[in-house]
Amino acid sequence: MTTRTALVTGASRGIGKATAVALAAAGLDVAITARTVHEGEGVDDSDHGGRAIPGSLDTTAALIEAQGRRALPIAMDLLDRASMTAAADRVYDEWGRLDVLVNNAVHTGPGSMTRFDATDLEVFETKLLANVVNQIALIKAVLPRMVAAGGGTIVDVTSAVAINDPHAPVGEGGWGSAYAVSKGAFHRLAGILAVEYAGTGMVFVNVEPGFVVTERMEVNAKATGLDGVYPGAPPSVPAATIAWLATDPGAAELNGTTVTAQKFAKDRGLHDRWW
Repeated sequence: MTTRTALVTGASRGIGKATAVALAAAGLDVAITARTVHEGEGVDDSDHGGRAIPGSLDTTAALIEAQGRRALPIAMDLLDRASMTAAADRVYDEWGRLDVLVNNAVHTGPGSMTRFDATDLEVFETKLLANVVNQIALIKAVLPRMVAAGGGTIVDVTSAVAINDPHAPVGEGGWGSAYAVSKGAFHRLAGILAVEYAGTGMVFVNVEPGFVVTERMEVNAKATGLDGVYPGAPPSVPAATIAWLATDPGAAELNGTTVTAQKFAKDRGLHDRWW
């Protein structure tokens, strides 16, 4: 049998990295994209960033290969649409097929944690371009070919901010409107595509990861004296849920829905105890 393949965006660290490794452990060859190609190049570019952060495509590729699967690292930037569609073409050129797309990458630049009156219109445009429009371009680049091959799975990593209102403003436990608006817009896509592509063998699922402690968060927490103050799940928890959705036939029953990753993994015993 031909080995199934996956493409995971934003896979240099965090949920994307863990997902790529989990998919490899499940037997898939995995193409991975990110801006950070080599270890030591990663820098937090968020509102209060500037710190070096670990993770790279090189490191994730090595972990995939350690699982006995092929890795295909591809440099990609959410603000560069051509790089995204080129990534899709590269997978088909190298491997001839794509069975699973995981839209995990998210724009991490300024504007995710600023209040409305301090957020320029250009920031809203940037967030929508990176988190919605260009990710739709990637879906459009692969979806016709997936349908022609008999179907596949597209997982969109969403966020609680897409479906909930904050209990407090930014700086007091809340989140920025530009980030939330963009995630909310992208969140709406899976359910619509599930309806439009019914009967094609395609499965579209949103995954809400919950509070996950990534490498970026660990670095910033240590630097600000908040290490361990806000515990969360490791990235391997949503990764376990995504791997299940990509490999279990039962995922078809969840077509068009939103899966809460931590509850899903806990209920099905997909991950060792973390809570």
